[in-house]
Amino acid sequence: MGVSRVTATCILTVVVATSLAVLTPGARGLGRDDDFPPGFLFGAATSAYQIEGAYLDDNKGLNNWDVFTHTQAGRISDGGNGDVADDHYHRYTEDVEILHNLGVNSYRFSISWARILPRGRLGDVNPAGIAFYNRLIDALLQKGIEPFVTLNHFDIPQELETRYRGWLGAGIREEFVYYSDVCFKAFGDRVRSWTTFNEPNLYTRFQYMLGVYPPNRCSPPFGSCSGGDSRREPYVAAHNILLSHAAAVRNYHTNYQAKQGGKIGMVIAMKWFLDPIFFGDYPRVMKEMISSNLPKFTPEEKKLLQTNKMDFIGINQYTSIYAKDCIYSPCALNTYEGNALVYTTGVRNGKKIGRPTAFSSYFVVPQGIESAVMYVNDRYKDTPIFITENGYSQHSNTNMEDLINDVERVNYMQCYLKYLSSAVRKGANVRGYFAWSLVDNFEWIFGYTVRFGLYHVDFDTQERIPRASAKWYRDFLTGSSLKDDTVQSAP
Repeated sequence: MGVSRVTATCILTVVVATSLAVLTPGARGLGRDDDFPPGFLFGAATSAYQIEGAYLDDNKGLNNWDVFTHTQAGRISDGGNGDVADDHYHRYTEDVEILHNLGVNSYRFSISWARILPRGRLGDVNPAGIAFYNRLIDALLQKGIEPFVTLNHFDIPQELETRYRGWLGAGIREEFVYYSDVCFKAFGDRVRSWTTFNEPNLYTRFQYMLGVYPPNRCSPPFGSCSGGDSRREPYVAAHNILLSHAAAVRNYHTNYQAKQGGKIGMVIAMKWFLDPIFFGDYPRVMKEMISSNLPKFTPEEKKLLQTNKMDFIGINQYTSIYAKDCIYSPCALNTYEGNALVYTTGVRNGKKIGRPTAFSSYFVVPQGIESAVMYVNDRYKDTPIFITENGYSQHSNTNMEDLINDVERVNYMQCYLKYLSSAVRKGANVRGYFAWSLVDNFEWIFGYTVRFGLYHVDFDTQERIPRASAKWYRDFLTGSSLKDDTVQSAP
């Protein structure tokens, strides 16, 4: 499929909602078998804190988000938290059935570190936490769904936040290696795809530059916090995460991979982070710009990075933006890109880069996914790529009819998948795609004010209702319709 055909299809404005909701993907020029290779993983994604709930059940320890949402509720748009969320901890069998009905062959989820090791490596492994993920993994495999597991998706045990100041303390590296080893031992006989971290390149900036995520550290002009250094601490945290990743990969490759037969990678957003892992050091221009605020790798650490490369790259790709060079042009640099001497925006000459969504910085730019994939494929020499998140956000206060008949999400998914298919046809080594998200969930500082789910969730009753996008995705994957209009929650 050429780009011209993709463009022609995806710039069409769909007016009649009911027609789009029932139209099959094949009739609209996109087919799983025709446009993607055999063995391609198609799934949906979630994360532990965003859906599990049960925040005090079965000896789980408090994590940093538990504490943050209870003590800093004013920083969450609606004052919400993940105490219950989707109650997935108690309703996981329903959610596995939803996945099965969708026809996916993989499910990306994360493990709650505090549910496995409530006090980190100085405490005991929590048998109830191990048992929960064993039940979930086994339930998935019984339905023919491959687990795709992320070890750390933003949440860490609060005790480690206190002990090490989160990712600022070098001691947390050993904690992560220990935690990952516990997971490899407990689940690696059935898990073939591991990722160490989710979006550390964004998360560290939200934590330590803007101060909007725990532990709320920042400094002017980037934010107003009780402590922190926005020009230095994000890079200290990222440095520790990079070395934690490399050490965990070394352990997996050395002690588990041959026997268990799995692969291990990392999930990033489309910004800097992979160069140190593949090339053993930060880019030269980065070292020049950030200077003494950027930590240095020792010779031993460079060797650790260079000899323990990831087996695949996960990319979370939602949108595209414009970038402006601020070395030779005047810019406002009080954004989280500022110390890179780059200004980013979704608007140029008064025109938005794409159709806006409920996330103010996310625009619908389908061709961006092809550009991103081709760039990563070229720069990192054909390393296998998975699109680990891609999705469309709605405002929660949208009327119910439009929330369920989510025409814009259907159009978004179809167009992004068309451009992804185009990248595959051009030789990009893409192995899978995961829609974000399976169900509506707790969206971090946005609370429950935005919805990404293929399934609408009534958080009062926990009823899951398939949206038009869920039906479209199932038709794309299986060529049939959803068996039931709703999935009832357990009494």
